[in-house]
Amino acid sequence: MKWDISTMGAWKANEFPGGAVIPEAGNSNDYVTGGWRSDRPVRDEAKCTQCLLCWIVCPDASITVADEKVGAFDLDHCKGCGICAKACPVDAIVMVPEGCDLPEVK
Repeated sequence: MKWDISTMGAWKANEFPGGAVIPEAGNSNDYVTGGWRSDRPVRDEAKCTQCLLCWIVCPDASITVADEKVGAFDLDHCKGCGICAKACPVDAIVMVPEGCDLPEVK
């Protein structure tokens, strides 16, 4: 289908063709979006200094925090981008391929 946009300058708001619509804000909690992840984060609790940088930089808010301490990764929403691992100043987070066993803690 081809749109005739020659008169677009005269269109009223209700005349514009529908596009990508997000019907309500903040609805990503309703969907499991971590399914396309190929790598997942794993945190070494012994190395972690609880600086919370990983939590600050996570674009998906997939790091849980309770009592000002890092908890778990919300793998239902984590996309596996690895930003948390890059930001960690003590290398307490590593990215491991999905389906692999957890790395040994050294």
